[in-house]
Amino acid sequence: MGRGRGLAGGGLLVALVSAATFGTSGPFAKSLLETGWTPGSTVFLRIAGAALLLLVPTVRALSGRWHLLRGSWRQVLVYGAMAVALPQLAFFYAVDTLSVGVALLLEYLGLVLVVAWQALVRRRWPALPTLAGVVLAVGGLTLVLDLPSLLRGGEVQISGIGVAWGLLAALGLASYFVMSGVSHDDALPPLALAGSGLVVASVGFGVLGLLGVLPMTFRTDDVELAGAVLPWWVPVLELGAVAAATAYVTGIVAARLLGAKVASFVGLSEVLFAVLFAWLLLGQLPGLVQLAGGLLILAGVVVVRLEEPDAPAAGVAAG
Repeated sequence: MGRGRGLAGGGLLVALVSAATFGTSGPFAKSLLETGWTPGSTVFLRIAGAALLLLVPTVRALSGRWHLLRGSWRQVLVYGAMAVALPQLAFFYAVDTLSVGVALLLEYLGLVLVVAWQALVRRRWPALPTLAGVVLAVGGLTLVLDLPSLLRGGEVQISGIGVAWGLLAALGLASYFVMSGVSHDDALPPLALAGSGLVVASVGFGVLGLLGVLPMTFRTDDVELAGAVLPWWVPVLELGAVAAATAYVTGIVAARLLGAKVASFVGLSEVLFAVLFAWLLLGQLPGLVQLAGGLLILAGVVVVRLEEPDAPAAGVAAG
């Protein structure tokens, strides 16, 4: 029991680290976009940079165990396409015709898809705490994104194609948590799954860029962040090393320790960290409504966590 609680506590800490590192991407990406970079080029260098940084650690993690990669090549392809590339590409297209807050809300409906996957595939029907957690978390997310005031001000932009892209982003996010949580004797180590999946995604983004499907513009102008003028490579390095490499590896570790469902709920704290970093680096002060939304999200995580055992057993961490 004590060991289980230790694993669960460690899993929560790692999940928060993953959410925090994912949450740093907004301000650093924004600093590049403001100098003329396109979202496509920003995402491509973020993913490709992370793949490059994880190359040596991935090779070392697979040393003497290359059979694991050969036996998991389908999982790697699907992980790279569905868990890494799809949510980022779909969100990029969603915000083209939707308000950013609406697009984020649709993407984070992925936690509902994780619960649905457990019910339909694993036959683990959601109990009352899970359903209550979904309501609290989605309600809190709505407040953090400040959608009520946007609706009153008529600032919400919605389109059918944008909603479709937003739901595809949700599917990708759900795939990330479900696939990250798969754990068995022949499973790839977290470093290897993250590194190989990022290679697949970066190759895919590169091909889309060469074909002109994903517009890419790169600039070498200095950027401004937190009142300081920095060279362009500083945000690029942060996006690759912190917001991608660290975020994906810790996300996989957390999902295997907590299970896909709890990890997906804790992952909602990424939005809270994004608001925090926007305040610290961009001076965008969160309001009381956003703070109240953050408390609701945390309440949702706590309620869902109370339903779960101390730690998922080996081999069933996807649940």
